[in-house]
Amino acid sequence: MGSMLRRGVAVIAGLVAGSAVNMGLILAGASIISPPPGADVTTAEGLKASLHLFEARHFVFPFLAHAVGTFVGAAVATWLAPGRTSGPAWIVGTLFLFAGIANVVMLPAPVWFSAVDLLLAYLPAAWLGHRVAAGRARAADGLPSSVVPR
Repeated sequence: MGSMLRRGVAVIAGLVAGSAVNMGLILAGASIISPPPGADVTTAEGLKASLHLFEARHFVFPFLAHAVGTFVGAAVATWLAPGRTSGPAWIVGTLFLFAGIANVVMLPAPVWFSAVDLLLAYLPAAWLGHRVAAGRARAADGLPSSVVPR
């Protein structure tokens, strides 16, 4: 398989894995931290209408879902990329960032959460996911983990 095709597969696999983790954390979060009384979070319209009722604790799992989902997606993309290059991880992180920007535009979340989410959940998580995955892969190959491709 050509390296461009392998990179494309790595990106798609990273997006699928990251999205699955994201959705799992969102669903788990709703059962761990109950929505505010009167909030309908089963539809986009209900969420939009009741977001003003949310407290800071209600934003913990959405942030974790975005950060951990991006981390896992970038790590998977790195593991599958030829040469463990960082390109697929950055593509995954950037695509998740674009989804986060769309989310900020569509949902009236507090400005503090939008800023924290966009600045800390996507590109830093993609960078970290790449570094961890590339370091582990290099160690498994018998190479020093300090020699990580960028």
